[in-house]
Amino acid sequence: MSKIAAMGDRDSIYGFASVGLEIFPLDRMENPAQTLNKLANGDYAIILVTEALAKELEQEIDKYSDRPLPVILTIPGVTGNEGMGMKAISKSVEKAVGSDILQDQ
Repeated sequence: MSKIAAMGDRDSIYGFASVGLEIFPLDRMENPAQTLNKLANGDYAIILVTEALAKELEQEIDKYSDRPLPVILTIPGVTGNEGMGMKAISKSVEKAVGSDILQDQ
């Protein structure tokens, strides 16, 4: 059975544990990139990553963009939304369609 994980600062992801997600707080990870790779190559179908951490792991996350699983989603942290999730969705749509359908004309 596939699992769902959340990675990021403790305050941003702690609530996910109450609904059964496995959490990986920054203060318990020696190497976040290594943790992401371990999760991505394990039984995890969905990995939620806070935007602040996703900025640091951008190259690692890009390695999995062509794979159907895991789905790596950026989520806002307690510091707020920086729009990375929408940028990632726009990038995926542009790749699938061949052009940026949201571009202002």
